[in-house]
Amino acid sequence: MIMAKFATIKEYIYQKIESGEWPEYHPVSSENVLAEKFSVSRMTARRALQELSEEGLVTRTRGSGTFVAPLKSQSALLTIRNIADEIRLRNHRHHAVVQVLERVPAPAGIATALQMQVGSEVLHSVITHFENGQPVQVEDRYVNPTLVPEYLEQDYTQCTPHEYLCEVTPLTEASHLIEAVLPSKQLMILLQLDAAEPCLQIQRRTSGREGVVSQATLTHPGSRFRLGGHMTFKVAR
Repeated sequence: MIMAKFATIKEYIYQKIESGEWPEYHPVSSENVLAEKFSVSRMTARRALQELSEEGLVTRTRGSGTFVAPLKSQSALLTIRNIADEIRLRNHRHHAVVQVLERVPAPAGIATALQMQVGSEVLHSVITHFENGQPVQVEDRYVNPTLVPEYLEQDYTQCTPHEYLCEVTPLTEASHLIEAVLPSKQLMILLQLDAAEPCLQIQRRTSGREGVVSQATLTHPGSRFRLGGHMTFKVAR
């Protein structure tokens, strides 16, 4: 599968930052420069920069430009890229199987996370993501219907929930909780595990300007997933 142009631009900037060539506060190429360099439209370049901003890797200021975010606002290990982009960047095939799309009353824990009343209607999706035909992630997500009313109407075999949410409601904040867990029987079925091997589970809550947008649980088999990053430290003089 050919990598999307905006994903190519994002990977180019990831590499500049992770290699240390672009340190914190370093100016990032403008939309016009990136559009010309990669032979794409400004809209495509803008999408790449917007997603990097939402991931906390760059900051954008009207009239000043785009800059590498200061180290204290970066979270290398906790920066979770769109899984479809990650898989394609490895020149592997991504596809998704939608297991659940439904409206449900919010359980107590989800209501608290979304800052809603217990029992309020929320939108719920369960999607299995595959890499080269092998399941690598189960994404269990609850979404605030007031902020994203058309969430259940999308085709998540063609775009991921992450991509859709970034498009319709720019995300300004994300919090994470990472832990090792043993999978439930249902997760073992969805991840096609023969035995209950340890899994890495990431609880991720994302917010926009108008409130909490979604609460997602991302579960990866330990044998098929690595979480890593690169950080550059300045030596005091």
